[in-house]
Amino acid sequence: MTETTGTAGTAAAVPILMYHAVSTAPNDATRDLSVTPEAFAQQMALIDDLGLTPVNTADLAASWRRGRPLAARPVLITFDDGYAGVHRHALPVLAKHGFAASLFVTTGWIEGPHDNGEALDTMLGWNQVRELADHGVEIGGHSHTHPQLDMLDDDRLRFELRRCRQIVADELGTRPVSFAYPYGYSSRRVRVAVRETGFDQSLAVGNALARRAQGPYALRRVTVRRSTDITEFERLVEGRAIARTFARDRALTKGYAMVRRARQVRKAIRSRV
Repeated sequence: MTETTGTAGTAAAVPILMYHAVSTAPNDATRDLSVTPEAFAQQMALIDDLGLTPVNTADLAASWRRGRPLAARPVLITFDDGYAGVHRHALPVLAKHGFAASLFVTTGWIEGPHDNGEALDTMLGWNQVRELADHGVEIGGHSHTHPQLDMLDDDRLRFELRRCRQIVADELGTRPVSFAYPYGYSSRRVRVAVRETGFDQSLAVGNALARRAQGPYALRRVTVRRSTDITEFERLVEGRAIARTFARDRALTKGYAMVRRARQVRKAIRSRV
């Protein structure tokens, strides 16, 4: 994995894996971005066999921010939203291998007193989130209602961030320090708001390796989905052929980015009228 390992224990580039649901029978809304429990177990076994070292988001960002050495051949395992299978299926596998991971929760989707009833599939409850934290899984924020943050006005943006961070702090007894953007969308305004809310680092998508030069509030991840076979997964964790693997995704993202910019311009014009 020459592309992802630097000298003196400092990684030049790191694969950050983005998972969502781990489920045998996901619904239509989550199927494409889900993996089966069997696939997840096989993928974690491969990480172990390759001698990679899973670290969490806070540790990676702190290492790059302060110039601290990382473990050899680091990789990040991250989960978005908070689907129930992360506890039922992923946690036993992570525990078996002794792997670190990060879970980014959409607080309005987690079952319990803050549930807004808008979750896409069966979600974790707060007792399960606490059990994940007790087993060493870093719990981060992923907004309160999972909106496209860069399309919100300032008041709504800050509500989403502050509400999410406060709920996690109240439920777990410790404030989260890491954040992941819903849909991967951000802007300079959003990144500034995330920092001012008290998060120390945040993850985008981008389908590329994470690098220190991206800055702590725009670290990129690669998507693991139901169609990711073990050969493709091995390429992802070894940092090989990522641009080719996600060429179609990038083309679609560029097209949608143009649509989103046009929407933002129209919204700004309407606000001045």
